[in-house]
Amino acid sequence: MGTSSILLLIIGYFSILILISYFTGKDDSNDVFFKAKRQSPWYVVAFGMIGASLSGVTFISVPGMIGGEQFAYMQGVFGFFVGYIFILTVLIPLYYKLNVTSIYQYLEQRFGFVSYKTGAFFFLLSRVTGASFRLFLVALAMQYIVFEQMGVPFWITVVISILLIWIYTNRGGIKTIVWTDTLQTLAMLVSVSVAIYLINQKLEWTYFEFLSSEEFKQKGRIFFFDDPNAKVYFWKYFIGGIFIAIAMTGLDQDMMQKNLTCKNPLDAKKNIFSMATLLVIVNFIFLSLGALLFIYAEAFNLDIPILDGRPRTDLLFPEIAMNQGLGKGLAITFLIGLIAAAYSSADSALTSLTTSFSVDFLNIENKPIEQQKPLRKKVHIAVSILLVLVVILFNMLEGNVVGNLFKFATFTYGPLLGLFAFGILTKHQIKDKYVWMVALLSITFTFIISILPESIIGSYVFNWEILPLNGLITFIGLTCLIKRKP
Repeated sequence: MGTSSILLLIIGYFSILILISYFTGKDDSNDVFFKAKRQSPWYVVAFGMIGASLSGVTFISVPGMIGGEQFAYMQGVFGFFVGYIFILTVLIPLYYKLNVTSIYQYLEQRFGFVSYKTGAFFFLLSRVTGASFRLFLVALAMQYIVFEQMGVPFWITVVISILLIWIYTNRGGIKTIVWTDTLQTLAMLVSVSVAIYLINQKLEWTYFEFLSSEEFKQKGRIFFFDDPNAKVYFWKYFIGGIFIAIAMTGLDQDMMQKNLTCKNPLDAKKNIFSMATLLVIVNFIFLSLGALLFIYAEAFNLDIPILDGRPRTDLLFPEIAMNQGLGKGLAITFLIGLIAAAYSSADSALTSLTTSFSVDFLNIENKPIEQQKPLRKKVHIAVSILLVLVVILFNMLEGNVVGNLFKFATFTYGPLLGLFAFGILTKHQIKDKYVWMVALLSITFTFIISILPESIIGSYVFNWEILPLNGLITFIGLTCLIKRKP
């Protein structure tokens, strides 16, 4: 595809998103922006949340993981499912009972002001970095496909990407996101389905012949029980996956804000269960695509793409879709899927960050009515600028993006996990003013443990189990702050 054709495709796609925002943003009150007036159909929220959960990380980086660890990621996905069951049975009823706008308001009611601000701060830190990782990945792919050829610097690609998000989220907020996420999820699933079909056709396979082939068997191993020290060991991935789901969905304002737009707790539970089930299936399909990409590359002697002098398995999918002569149909659906992957998570992150900072730090709900909307709009612009700066910073990082994302999350979500666990599992009151110290010490100790030299931990390699360990250290630290009864 030519550069002009790609640009027209991008413009057409965003025209649809802006049209959706026009109809959903006619009422741009804070009640609509933050909660969508709690009128969202649960099945629409569930389908849209699939795209938000997958994002550009799954669309680009998960297929690229196959070369290093086969289907081991599925072990974590099974853990996600268990984590989602905890969310729908414990957290959803809690949030609806308290009628919160920001889920971190629970911490203020349970412990006090400092705990509330600590939880909100770690969400902001986690979501800014998480959204930036995702945006970086897709901006990188867009740069590789089109903007590099036009001589456009990477930072301009990032600015354009976030500016487009700001345009269609500025008025309707979460109400717009619920509906645009639905479109973007559909675009992602169509894209990966077309890619699997056309690559299999090139290899003269049906999908089921591909799954039963010897080539797939060499790349399709899911369960790894043989080496507890290895990164891909089952219990590391599975247990870590449970806590990743609880922390990065159940304790995350971004994901929970969509759930809280459902009409009642029952609808929100239906949403979570449907999403959890579909995510298992969809992640397997994405990993199947990854195996197919590597099989194709080996069959046609295709090298791993190189960008900035470094091999990038993340770019294998765009390379095959765009440059291997598999037809305009694959190129078009890939580009639409790529754009959808970028914005299905980034737009909701921008909205949730605006919500959290406005509610948790500026106390916007208690300000005079005439000040609320202008203040929210200023926060929305400021958060957009922050994301631009952080994405550009991440361009300096090396390594697999999905690995970097989850590695960082195991540290920043740990204090949230410990705080909520202590609040839900105990009835103790704590010395609230010291909570921030416990959170920082927990991250520090966890980081030190994760980089212990081989002489102490041998050949053991840490993976997602760092998150529950971090949460446990926070939990233990909070027990030291228990107020003793006189």
